[in-house]
Parts: sequence; C-alpha cells; structure tokens
Amino acid sequence: MTVLPDDGLSLAAEFPDATHEQWQRLVAGVLRKSGKEVSDDAAEDALSTTLEDGLRARPLYSAHDSAPDPGLPGFAPFVRGGRAEGTTLGGWDVRQRHTAADNGAVLADLENGVASLWLAVGEGGFPVSSLGRVLDGVYLDLAPVVLEAGREVEPAARELLRLYEERGVARDAARGNLGADPLGHEARTGDGGFDFAPVAALARLCAEEYPGLRALTVDALPYHEAGGSAAQELGCSLATGVAYLRELTGAGLSVEQACAQLEFRYAATADQFLTIAKLRAARRLWARVAEVCGAPGGQVQHAVTSPVMMSRRDPWVNMLRATVATLAAGVGGAESVTVLPFDHALGLPDAFARRIARNTSTILVEESHLSRVIDPAGGSWYVERLTDELAHAGWEFFQSVERAGGQAAALRSGLVGEELAATWAARSAKLAKRREPVTGVSEFPHLAERLVAREPAPEPPSGGLPRVRRDEAFENLRARSDAHLAATGTRPRIFLAALGPAAAHTARLTFASNLFQAGGIEPVTEGAFEDSGATEACLCSSDALYEEQAAEVTASLKSAGAAHVFLAGRPGQYPGVDDYAFAGCDAVAVLSATLDRMGVS
Repeated sequence: MTVLPDDGLSLAAEFPDATHEQWQRLVAGVLRKSGKEVSDDAAEDALSTTLEDGLRARPLYSAHDSAPDPGLPGFAPFVRGGRAEGTTLGGWDVRQRHTAADNGAVLADLENGVASLWLAVGEGGFPVSSLGRVLDGVYLDLAPVVLEAGREVEPAARELLRLYEERGVARDAARGNLGADPLGHEARTGDGGFDFAPVAALARLCAEEYPGLRALTVDALPYHEAGGSAAQELGCSLATGVAYLRELTGAGLSVEQACAQLEFRYAATADQFLTIAKLRAARRLWARVAEVCGAPGGQVQHAVTSPVMMSRRDPWVNMLRATVATLAAGVGGAESVTVLPFDHALGLPDAFARRIARNTSTILVEESHLSRVIDPAGGSWYVERLTDELAHAGWEFFQSVERAGGQAAALRSGLVGEELAATWAARSAKLAKRREPVTGVSEFPHLAERLVAREPAPEPPSGGLPRVRRDEAFENLRARSDAHLAATGTRPRIFLAALGPAAAHTARLTFASNLFQAGGIEPVTEGAFEDSGATEACLCSSDALYEEQAAEVTASLKSAGAAHVFLAGRPGQYPGVDDYAFAGCDAVAVLSATLDRMGVS
C-alpha cells in the first residue's frame, strides 16, 4: 500500500482548475443534445428555478457568490443564531400545541419528550376557566407555557399568573409567553378594536417581576396561512414587531425592555433551504431594527410546521413533509419548534399522531444529532446567498408596509390582503398545473384509500385574512367524486385506451391515470369501452402511433358512445380528438370541466 505524504498537497494539484465558462459550455452542450437550443451564457438560466419574491435558485454556486459577513453565532447580525452555543446544549425546545382541554394528552406529551406547551385558549381553543384543569399535574417551574388567547389574552394571562402563585412557582422561575398579539388577532378576525393598554400593563409586569416570561408574540402564521411568500411573512412580522415597540415604549417601557417582551413565530415548510434562509434572514432584519432603536438585536424564534402544506387526503405523507420542515427549522436556528400532527387538517389529533409529532424532533435531536453543530448551513454558498436575497426582499416589503402607515393601517386598508392574495393566485396556478406537485393529492392519488376520521377541532378564529391550503382545489374535486360515489355506488369513470405495445403507451397511461385520479375520476384500462361504465375516453400512446391510429380509434370510441375523447400528449391535429391532457396543462380546469360533463356536482 502506498502512503501519500501528509504535506497538504491536493491530489488534483497537477490538474488545472475548471472555469465557470467551461462548465457553462459543457452544460449548454448537454442541453442542446436534449433538443434545447441555448447559448453558453444562457445555459445556467435554463437550469435555474424561479422562486417567489423574484428570487431564483441557480444550479451552481461558488465562492464568487458574494453575501455579507454573517458574523458569529450569538453576535450581531445574528444570522448564524441568537445564542453563541446554538442548540448544542440540549437541542431545541420541543413545543406541542393543544386546542382541547385534555389534561391526559398534555401530561403524555410532557412525559414523552415535549419541553413546553402551546395552549390555545378562548376562541379556537378551550375556555379560560379550564386552564387550571388542563395544567393539573404539570410542573409549571419546569415546563414553559405559551398562551394563544386572541381577545381573551388578559383574563387568560391573569389566570396563568394566578396558577403560578397558587402552586408556589417563584416569579423568576416562571417561563413562557402570555401570547398577546393584537395585530395577529386582527389579521385573523378583522377585528381592529383591540385596546393595547392591558397588553402594555402585562408587558410591564413581566419586565419588572417575571424575568422569564414574555408578554407578546409576533405571529407571522396568519400571513403565511393566507398564502403569503417568505418575504411577505418576514415583512409583516417586522412591521408588527415595530408597531409593538412603538406601543410599549409609548407606555413607558425602555426599548431594551420592549424588545425583550417579543417572541417571533414563523412557518417552517418542506422547502428546507427557503425555511433555513427565512429564519436566518429574520434574525438579521430584526437585528437591524433593534440597532436603529438602540437595543440588543437578538430575536427569539418559534417555528411551526406549515398548516398550508398539510393535506387531508393521504395524510400519512404529512409525516414526511413535517420531518423536512422540522429539520429546516432546527438547522435554521429556531429556539422552539412545534411539529403539527399529521392529522392536523382533519380535526383533533389522536395519541398516535401526537406521538409521531413529538418524536420527529426527538429523533432529529437525539439520533440524527442535528443540534450538535452550531449553524450547520453556515458557509453554504447557496444558503448564504439566499439568506441575503431573502433579507432584501423582506426588508422591501416591510418598507412598503411602513410607507402605508404601519401594519395596522396596511391591514385595514386591504394592502396586506391584496398583496398576499396576488401571491397565492400565482402559486395556485402552479398548483393547478402540478408545477408544484402535492404527493398523494395531485400526484400519485389513491382513490381507494380509507379516509382518516377525527373528532372535530374547535373552529379557529375567522373573519380576517383567509386560510388557504395547497390541496384545496384538488380536495374540492375529490369531494365531488365522493358525493357521487355515495349517491350512486360508483365513482365517475374514464376509459384509458392504450395503443400499441407497453413500451409505447406505459408512460402516458401512467400520466393519464394519475391525472384523472387527482380529480376523483376512476381510470378503466381493461376490456372494451362499452363495458367500462365510462362516458369519456383518453388515448394513451406515443406520438408515432397517434399519427397512425388516433383518428381511427377516436372514431371507434365515439361510435361506441364516448361523449368526449382526450389524447394524452401535446395538442396536435388529430381528427375527432376533443381535448388534450399533457404535463403543464391546467389540471384543475380540465378535471373540473370533465366532472361537469359527467354530471358530477
């Protein structure tokens, strides 16, 4: 065996470095072989991915992709984390959300890995009067409690403080957040008549007597759940935080005291790099706000796996989405992480779903050792560049809100709602065309799945910004199919006519089967059209066989009773074909029109 000398020389030292231009030339050559005519300079753009907020993810990043110095963990601008040690001492705070007055579920969570509780009280949760019963047996000096009480924040906070006194919890041992968020409540409900004076009084009480308690939450979830982009979520959170600083300092708190009363809540999605960049950018932006105000700039972050990405069909896939989102939240530096149970969209989670949710964090921390490295994404050229670009986009949206008079004025004027709606409309078009696939819903649906049933959860506050879901349009189509099944005993059907050998038709047969099942339409591939129970048909084969057989087969299908004939492939000149199904078509529009013709209401 030859032992190489340990002299620091690279094994590639004798080979010249490849240039960026050489890489572009090679990529362009490959693209041209695949039929795309691109110049060398345009090759990189051809492989770039367009993100929201005008951002683009390029296929290659290098040390030449500049980004501002992110600093050191625990120091301004806090890009690399709010604490110098990161989460290395014990992992992030595993925070479970509860909306029902279920003391058994609360205790089970705390006994099996949950570190803090997030309790929805009042509208969208359980009554304030049940708070003591829910927390029965909970060691309040060990388990931080975070409230979400909407308009009932003052009585809920007073009840929690009473429980601390009654159970002998020292004031300096109390931990958590009283959850006051007037602007978040307004965004949810449209109710702007919120008196801030009691909130300011709670903040002053926490600042003076409860050093471990915060009074306010800056919740960005209402904007994320209304369809907002990452930059819009950042901009709204900054504007809300600034509004609270103005109110608190106006009520007599110092800037430093006011900043210490805020905890920021963000959504974590299955787009792991965007989530990592968003959390890092949020800390950088708030550090800038605090710097201008003359206060320390650390931002305490609570990340929640996105409700928007949770599907109602095939909900088991939500476990995968939540795992990626939790990983991103941890790598992004969130101090606390809430994993919503996989059945969150269906009602109250059962014990199994809560167990899987809390174990998601436990496995990432204890078995994957994700928290043993401070800022694992730090130094990645892509992450650093994306963080910088997203920070600029978020700051730009924040400035537009401030120019409109601040967060409250922008909400009441409709500016925020209009901006979020425009973003969601663009994303909805991508979802409808399956450019953003939803596994188990728009891709690889399973019509025979047994629907998961759960007890209804308390109705969340409404009346303000809408709550959207990625699966919404396809869920509506599937619901129409379910109603038809319940009424007639069968689902609407379509006959898939496979032309030629398997090598010629398999790809498009699979595509068409997935497409129509996404709308609740059962594909029939065996036997003759007359025996299928279908009223419509779709040809599936290669372009070459279409040229030879499409016209004849279409005529045969129509003579057999097919009222509408699709062809799986790009639109062409095929006599008798009524419609085309192809990758990138508006699947929602195609499926909705098909159900309409089939009489499925």
